[in-house]
Amino acid sequence: MATPETRAIFSLNQARELLPQVKHLTADAVRRAESLAVQLHGLADDDPEHVSLSAALSAVVDGWAGEVRSLGLEAKGLWLVDFDNGEGYYCWCYPEETVGHYHGYDDGFKGRMRIQ
Repeated sequence: MATPETRAIFSLNQARELLPQVKHLTADAVRRAESLAVQLHGLADDDPEHVSLSAALSAVVDGWAGEVRSLGLEAKGLWLVDFDNGEGYYCWCYPEETVGHYHGYDDGFKGRMRIQ
């Protein structure tokens, strides 16, 4: 985990410039996750196929989160990305069009405020 001295800090413009890459990797992960979820639908929990598909689904989500972290960002929830701005976070959630929200370090998703 990044220490306060080494964490990446993003201006709003930098966050918005990086967003197309974040949107692409997120949309790809969402497509893969949705495909696996469709296959999982209706399978009993003890079905060997359910176990395998569940593991694959977890791997998609974990892989996405790792890719987000490799960009210096934080994956705060399913398809939810925070860009540290030094005073809080610019916040983006799939499939939003732009980085259009902000919240403080302790506020979380429920404390999101629209950026004017």
